[in-house]
Amino acid sequence: MATEGDSELRKRVTEPDEKPEQIVPSSEIDSDDDRLPEQSIEQRTKEIPQGTDQEPSFLHTLLSPLPPRWRNWVIRGIFTWLMIGLFCLIIYIGPLALIFTTLLVQVWCFKEIINIGYSVYRMHGLPWFRSLSWWFSITSNYFFYGESVADYFSVISSKSDIMRWLIAYHRFTSFTMYIIGFVWFVLSLKKKYYMRQFSLFAWTHVALLIVVSQSYFIIFNIFHGMIWFIVPVSMIVINDVMAYMFGFFLGKTPLIQLSPKKTWEGFIGGGISTILLGMILSYVLCQYPYFVCPMEYSEAEDALKYACDASPIFRPQEYSLPETLANFSALLGWRKTVTMYPFVFHSVALSLFSSVIGPFGGFFASGFKRAFKIKDFGDVIPGHGGMMDRFDCQYLMATFVTVYINTFISETSPQKLLQKVYMLKPEQQLQLYNMLQDSLIARGILQP
Repeated sequence: MATEGDSELRKRVTEPDEKPEQIVPSSEIDSDDDRLPEQSIEQRTKEIPQGTDQEPSFLHTLLSPLPPRWRNWVIRGIFTWLMIGLFCLIIYIGPLALIFTTLLVQVWCFKEIINIGYSVYRMHGLPWFRSLSWWFSITSNYFFYGESVADYFSVISSKSDIMRWLIAYHRFTSFTMYIIGFVWFVLSLKKKYYMRQFSLFAWTHVALLIVVSQSYFIIFNIFHGMIWFIVPVSMIVINDVMAYMFGFFLGKTPLIQLSPKKTWEGFIGGGISTILLGMILSYVLCQYPYFVCPMEYSEAEDALKYACDASPIFRPQEYSLPETLANFSALLGWRKTVTMYPFVFHSVALSLFSSVIGPFGGFFASGFKRAFKIKDFGDVIPGHGGMMDRFDCQYLMATFVTVYINTFISETSPQKLLQKVYMLKPEQQLQLYNMLQDSLIARGILQP
């Protein structure tokens, strides 16, 4: 006979305490992430071209007898030397060619990052992503390159009413262009795609921060003298090549999980090689005004000039050796002093950064690629991958060089001040002239 307790127990079993979860109608879902099963990242990134193992047909036929590892090594070496040769040719043409090349590389790197974002987050019917990305890229380049024109070419620009107006309202114009893009993005928001669209909006801005803003620092370095561009870039290349060589032949101890092929032997060998070769390269370049002189506009010659009175860091100076080394040098009949360009000592700091911190730009890129299950950013360079695969460390290095110049090197020059004065109105220029004249007379430098 069932008791009252048994009845209560049966009631609890047949009548659950919680109500079943309500099914939300598909029409009320705000994000397609809540509605549709997703493809795997591997499936979504299959369309991204991969270039590390890419072999041009004629090289594939020519090198077919070699094992795959050596075949990749040879192809990588061939295209490394081709890139170095092209780099030297661009340097020979001049700073403006370097600036134009920087812009092309920046555009290509931005394209590779945006393509990855589009492949990962792509959904049928997602509006305006590519157009908005390139609009923000154009806006950022207009702002940064306009800043360069205002800083370094204001004398030329002041001769044109249109250019003078563009420089005067440059930042307001840049802000207006960004606001147009912002409003465009908000108007493009589409129900069920909010999460995707905001993810892509953030993706675009991260790409602008990593690529576009860093390329502005490269241009800043070029304007201070091509040596500030050539030496850091060369150090990254030297470190990359020598680390690869040491790792290929001697590497046994893994360095970091993000890049399983990186080894301690390659890291240390590449670092020592970078310091030594960087000092040699710096010593050679310091002897040529073409490399050490900043790019300035000469009003008398109405042209850009590269001849200058070299900065003290590019003039040879005599240094006394430490006492121990001086005594040892005396025993050998050598001098107790050494003549050296101060920039060579600065190059050691650049070498240390490029060999110790620079590789972390590559590790960051490796982690980025592993997160999205891809091997390369693209396939534009056989044996190397995409453009971003070659310049991932360069952007980090460019930022360091800019900070280093502003902290330890940069000084206000009459030429830079004069460029600012040319942007003033005539009555302001006259007022500045009278104030400067009065100051010089009061200090006894000029006679009344």
